[in-house]
Amino acid sequence: MNVYEEAKKVSIVTIILNVVLGVFKVIAGVLGHSTAMIADGMHTASDVVTTVMVIIGVKVSNKGADDKHPYGHERFEPVFGKLISLFLAFTGVMIGYEGIMALVKGEFTKPAPIALVAAVASIIVKEGMYWYTLRTAKKIKSVSMEADAWHHRTDAFSSIGTFIGILGASLGWTFLDPLTAVIVSIFIIKVGIDLFMQATNQLVDEAAPESVIQKIEELTYSIQGVKGIHDLKTRVAGNKIYADLEILVEKKASVEEGHHIATRVHDLLEKDIEELKHCMVHVEPY
Repeated sequence: MNVYEEAKKVSIVTIILNVVLGVFKVIAGVLGHSTAMIADGMHTASDVVTTVMVIIGVKVSNKGADDKHPYGHERFEPVFGKLISLFLAFTGVMIGYEGIMALVKGEFTKPAPIALVAAVASIIVKEGMYWYTLRTAKKIKSVSMEADAWHHRTDAFSSIGTFIGILGASLGWTFLDPLTAVIVSIFIIKVGIDLFMQATNQLVDEAAPESVIQKIEELTYSIQGVKGIHDLKTRVAGNKIYADLEILVEKKASVEEGHHIATRVHDLLEKDIEELKHCMVHVEPY
């Protein structure tokens, strides 16, 4: 599986859709006199920037090891994930600010029907983009692409709120339009913070998921000659996992026999666990 090509294909599709949808929503917001729809359109436009960052992040993180980076470049991917999450949170702050200013100034207008049409179109398209991007993000285990997927979903939720606000404003409750923008901004900021913390965990040697640890133990014990596991440590680095473990073998076994058992454990783990990039196996007497 070519991780970069998978990410690139999805990203190009979402960039094209975001450009078309973003322009349509901003125009609809201007023509329809809806501050919420204009904010929604700006949110969609911001997705283009984050998607470009995803392409760069995945490309860099999948470069092989070199003299300066002997363990590879996987950690660059969560770095880009953090940048995208910050951009997402900043977008939420700006949308909230515009909504608050409209409420404070009492700048309420009655939106035109075109704003409602744009909101419905956005909900359908952006939710589809969320699932399309998330499926690939899970497949290639990319935190930056997952952050981008959530950027699409927040846009869909934003459009749902915008639809409600515009509909209410059309019925005479004009304050609902900017109020909706504020409520949506809070949700966007929350998602940005959550994704920031997720990316941070991948940069501070967080342990692998329990399911992976259990699989390592099961595979290790399946090798004949392994009497036990003395110590097992794992760490997540971007979309890859590293493991260090000490296995117990019969104390009367020769150095060659112990080495052979350790090699079989090493090869089996790296073969059967796709995300395990490297494991270090140390032999201890039982």
